[in-house]
Amino acid sequence: MAVATGSLAWLVLAGGASVAADGPAVAVADEAPGYIVEDFAYPLADKILAEQRILLKRGDGHIVLADCASGTGLIEVWARRLDNKKICFRVTGNSGWLTMEIPAVHSIKGNDYTTEVDMTVGSEKKSFDILKNEWTSVGESADEQGREHMLVEIRTAK
Repeated sequence: MAVATGSLAWLVLAGGASVAADGPAVAVADEAPGYIVEDFAYPLADKILAEQRILLKRGDGHIVLADCASGTGLIEVWARRLDNKKICFRVTGNSGWLTMEIPAVHSIKGNDYTTEVDMTVGSEKKSFDILKNEWTSVGESADEQGREHMLVEIRTAK
C-alpha cells in the first residue's frame, strides 16, 4: 500500500496532475490562469485613429500621446496633412520608443531628451536627430525635393 501511494504521489508531482478524492486526475495547468504576454500595442489606438487620424502602433509605454496644453517638456510634432495641427508626446523614464504613422510631418520640437525620429518617403527611410528644446526641420521641409514624409518612429534617451 505504501509503495502504491508513493508511486501515485510521484506520478502526481512529475506529471503535474492533481487527484480528487472521488474524481479523475486533472492537470494543474488546466486550473491555473493563463499567462499575460505583452505585445506592446498602443492602448486605445483604434479610438485615437478614429478621432485624431493618428495611427499609434507599438511602444514601450515611455512615450505617450499628450494634450499639448498639458504642460512643458513635450515633444511637439507639426503635421501639415492633419490641418497643420500640433501633436504632442510626453516622455517618461530614461528612454522610450513609439512607432506610428503620421503623414506630412515637417517640423518637430524636442525636449530635454536626446531624440531621433525615423520617417519614410516612398520606400526610402530617413532618420533625423531632433534638437533639444528647439524646432528641427524634418520631412518635406528638410527634403531637397519637398517630398511628403511619414513619421514612423520616435526614440528617446536621457
